[in-house]
Amino acid sequence: MLTFTWIFLAAVALHFTIESWLEARHGRHVASHRAAVPARFADSVSLESHQKAADYTVAKLRVGRWSGFYGLALLLVWTLGGGLAWLDGVWSGMEWSSLWMGTAFLISFVLIGSLLELPFSIYSTFVTEVRFGFNRITPKLFAADLLKGTVLMVLIGAPLAAVILWMMESAGTLWWIWAWAFWTGFSIFMMWAYPTLIAPIFNKFEPMEEGETRASIEALLSRCGFESNGLFVMDGSKRSSHGNAYFTGFGKSKRIVFFDTLLKQLKMSETEAVLAHELGHFKRNHIKKRMAVMFATSLAGFALLGWLSDQLWFYQALGVPQSSNHALLILFTLALPHFLFWLGPLSSWFSRKHEFEADDYAVDNSDGAALISALVKMYEDNASTLTPDPLYSAFHDSHPPAPIRVAHIEASMERG
Repeated sequence: MLTFTWIFLAAVALHFTIESWLEARHGRHVASHRAAVPARFADSVSLESHQKAADYTVAKLRVGRWSGFYGLALLLVWTLGGGLAWLDGVWSGMEWSSLWMGTAFLISFVLIGSLLELPFSIYSTFVTEVRFGFNRITPKLFAADLLKGTVLMVLIGAPLAAVILWMMESAGTLWWIWAWAFWTGFSIFMMWAYPTLIAPIFNKFEPMEEGETRASIEALLSRCGFESNGLFVMDGSKRSSHGNAYFTGFGKSKRIVFFDTLLKQLKMSETEAVLAHELGHFKRNHIKKRMAVMFATSLAGFALLGWLSDQLWFYQALGVPQSSNHALLILFTLALPHFLFWLGPLSSWFSRKHEFEADDYAVDNSDGAALISALVKMYEDNASTLTPDPLYSAFHDSHPPAPIRVAHIEASMERG
């Protein structure tokens, strides 16, 4: 084997071992705290809900563990097992131009990968989520979502792949700069297009009805000097009982979206506090900062792609005998996560810092006690564990654990 083959196998083995260890830690930690609600939440979360969250967490970990083994097997089959080389041979036999053959290769890889992962999606939706009372999606709607998602992937993904491959072929040695610029522009376009063009394909978005809640929200927006393209309620209940709220869009297309399930869970003051938190992300420029980080890291990724494109050893070490632009994109996507997984805690720290700042903004502009009450309800209704393993959480959770987050909000309230 080539040297990089051993390096790749070592990185994959290390990633898989650490991930398995973290999952085992998390499962033991949650199970060991199952018997009692943490003292801070004893008056607001029932023991039944706490134990449901623990069992739900352990059940998802169990599915994730088997999914991890399955994903590891698929990775080795695609690479060292010759799967990508076989797929490349299939499309090479069509005798198309390199551009269209490469586009077909990329799209077919994604479609096959989605099909191979479908059993775990079905199990999670119709077994795990049903067991804990969250699933509301019917097999018919599941199939419709799958079909819509597949069609959209082909309609959007095929032109995107074709343009990137064309740049790789035609833009010279600095193709990666042009490809990055195009990718950046495409990402910004999708931020604008998603809320108005894509999301309505899957869900209904109704303007929030006039009333006390809407008036309260509009007053908050006015106080904070925030302009949006509307307040909408999404029919999340047709798929799940989980609740959420979010901002979406870019520039003048910004929308504020509430799941219908969330509005049923929260009081007016709690809804306002949750919205104030989301406003904090905008007012503290978190969206711009995240975009800057995303564009900077993608530039580094494209630069690395530019260098690897001429390194035959990279292809051969990962089971593809000949270099090609389309194989490069897939090999890079498959290999990179196993070399960068250790950056997980840094990413989580960065995200949590933003969550704390948004909570501070919410305390300053709404009711901190209502924010705590809303968060506790959301933890309970979504069966989110109150006792995650700290190390597992550092790798996987973009939001602070419930006790740390509530303590921070209380400290912010005391500071005034």
